[in-house]
Amino acid sequence: MDPQERFLGELEAHKKILYKVARIYCANPTDRQDLAQEIAIQLWRSYPGFDGRSAFSTWMYRVALNVAISWVRSSTRERHHVSLDEGVLQGVLADEQSADVPHDLRVFLGQVLAGLSELDRALILLYLEGHDQASMADILGITATNVATKINRIKTRLQKEHGGSGQ
Repeated sequence: MDPQERFLGELEAHKKILYKVARIYCANPTDRQDLAQEIAIQLWRSYPGFDGRSAFSTWMYRVALNVAISWVRSSTRERHHVSLDEGVLQGVLADEQSADVPHDLRVFLGQVLAGLSELDRALILLYLEGHDQASMADILGITATNVATKINRIKTRLQKEHGGSGQ
């Protein structure tokens, strides 16, 4: 199989990652589509550097989140940041999980995510997806200790803001 076919197969197998990342960083459907396309382009450009030391999905998250964070921070265009509502959260949570998440919890999680920085939002996305600290560290390019520290700070903040109900 040639590299292009291999890439397209991997992209197809993990396309939910692309859409989840675009959805959590863009409120406007047109912007989401543009971001998803930009992520796909950057994935293709970066693919020759993919060495297989990590899973394709780990590498894809790393590229996608870096592109999304740069996209949000870009000052060359007006961006509409996500107002995280229940619909966005259903897109963030895995399809099989979202049906089991009570409405009140989805609203609460939406409020929590809306108040986070771009990097912390990426961290929580990965946390909700069930990634371990080492995987999150690899994807985000930070240490596992930093991941643990950031998660603990977010939990502490939630406990203070929501009277201990943020666990």
